[in-house]
Amino acid sequence: MTVPTVPSAAPTPVPTLSATAGRPFGVYVHVPFCATRCGYCDFNTYTPAELGGANPDGWLAALRRELALAAETLGSPPRVETVFVGGGTPSLLGGSGLRAVLDGVREHFDLAPGAEVTTEANPESSGPELFDTLLDAGYTRVSLGMQSIARHVLAVLDRVHSPGRALRAAEEARAAGFEHVNLDLIYGTPGETDDDLRRSADAAIAAGVDHVSAYALVVEDGTALARRVRRGEIAAPDDDTLAARYELLDAQLSAAGLRWYEVSNWARPGAECRHNLGYWDGGEWWGAGPGAHGFLGDTRWWNVKHPNTYADALARGELPVADHEVLDGTDLHIEEVMLRLRLRRGLPVQLLSADERERVTGLAENGLVRVDGDRLVLTDGGRLLADGVVRTLLA
Repeated sequence: MTVPTVPSAAPTPVPTLSATAGRPFGVYVHVPFCATRCGYCDFNTYTPAELGGANPDGWLAALRRELALAAETLGSPPRVETVFVGGGTPSLLGGSGLRAVLDGVREHFDLAPGAEVTTEANPESSGPELFDTLLDAGYTRVSLGMQSIARHVLAVLDRVHSPGRALRAAEEARAAGFEHVNLDLIYGTPGETDDDLRRSADAAIAAGVDHVSAYALVVEDGTALARRVRRGEIAAPDDDTLAARYELLDAQLSAAGLRWYEVSNWARPGAECRHNLGYWDGGEWWGAGPGAHGFLGDTRWWNVKHPNTYADALARGELPVADHEVLDGTDLHIEEVMLRLRLRRGLPVQLLSADERERVTGLAENGLVRVDGDRLVLTDGGRLLADGVVRTLLA
């Protein structure tokens, strides 16, 4: 494979960034490394052949520099309530690498007592020794990519782990002492049957995890999966099938005591992902790492994508910002409605304009929303059409 050329980036004007007092604050760290590329994935990740000399040690050194500049930029950084290490495949860093990531956060930020600290992990690069090290380092939560128990579904997704490996990894994490373990599922993959999904949900429940995230397969432009769909090798996911699969999954997880708290997430009481709740419910965060996004006040920014470009900017003593946008009142309102309505607790009706409140009547008559006290919440049917509900509400 040809290694892509990484252009040298001109300095990018850095936005004025400051945290808002009283709002939860988190740190997201993006690990851009993957052993192979899954056919459906369009995340900012790189296989060894695509890195052009970048490596985990160089990335970690650059990350530490970004965290130092972040703290300097914020002046008096707020206390960190949550940390989330995502990717990519963070577990490729190994226990020592992930310990160093968290040490870098602690070095420059004040980690709150009882902070939630999560890392994603790939089942194939996880094991008892990794989980022991993570727990000792201060991680409190592990999220594992399972996708499916069906071998043919994993093959369509280009997942390399065996069907049972994610379940064993979840059990290993729990045996190490992790109270909070998540499994990710994907539903609607071409060739998947109702029984495939039913068995996947049963297996996740049997593994004893306290959180399950489940996402409908989306065929993203530019992915290997999209090319296969375009060539007619496999069919695109069908909306009616996706809806039926969601209902099937929701029924099984709910019966097992995992209650939905966001459209795509189910948890036992007290096991909700606090970091992700920050995204949906008005929190702020610093996004560190190549391609990471952050949000503070009314400003969203995102870093340059390639690890080499990222490291070069930091070597010059510059934040690796690719661009940013300042959201006006309308933008902030749209985002608040779009994100908070996805939550089980919904959003306060008082946040809606007079016109939007009038539209609530029609949505309620169609069985998509209901007013519960002073909050607007999605019905079970509304969850299936959440994006459309938001569009109608904000029209």
